[in-house]
Amino acid sequence: MMKRNIIGKRIKKARLSENPRATLKDLSARLHILGISLSDSSIGKIEKSERSVSDIQVAAFAKALKVNINWLFEDDEKSGSDQDPR
Repeated sequence: MMKRNIIGKRIKKARLSENPRATLKDLSARLHILGISLSDSSIGKIEKSERSVSDIQVAAFAKALKVNINWLFEDDEKSGSDQDPR
């Protein structure tokens, strides 16, 4: 299957690095508050790179997860960055 986005892995990493860990439903609710309607199922597909993401959605993910938007686009394998996104 073709990759539909390059930020899915980072979204999942940021979500799971929270303490306590955020669920897909938690993230969906945060996005809804920001005016972005994405179900937990859709977010799961984004995290698996099975669904594309708009620029507005990327900005909302960064805000909801409290990470720098640029961090979402970094490649773990190339940068060697395994740091906490916050």
